[in-house]
Amino acid sequence: MNVARILAEKGTSVVTVSPDKTLEDVIQILAEKRIGALVVAHADGSVAGVISERDIMRALAQHGGATFDAPVSAHMTTAVTTCGKSTSIEEVMELMTKGRFRHVPVCEGGRLVGLISIGDVVARKIASVEAEHQALRDYITTA
Repeated sequence: MNVARILAEKGTSVVTVSPDKTLEDVIQILAEKRIGALVVAHADGSVAGVISERDIMRALAQHGGATFDAPVSAHMTTAVTTCGKSTSIEEVMELMTKGRFRHVPVCEGGRLVGLISIGDVVARKIASVEAEHQALRDYITTA
């Protein structure tokens, strides 16, 4: 299974924020949408970074309450690892494990086309293993 199939099942909608929004704006969006990270995107759809709950906590620990008025661009993760639609689940799992992050933007032609989370990957991997397990049971009982 690859990223394109996951996106076909879950959809390609991604909540984004522009780099000039404040951390207070980001916190409101995260709370409202009940999500843990936002892709920071330029107007042309290219990825500028990712801002996560962890990034916000680090900013608060370093700068206190003044952080709320700071632009996202000052605290976002800029070294973003992305993948394409043809990337396999195994490759995405390896990227997430090695990079220690839970969200991977999906880009095609330099533009954001989706977002894959660790939850998406784990759910599809479990479904795949269960289907394989069932196929083996079926094979054994019919043999």
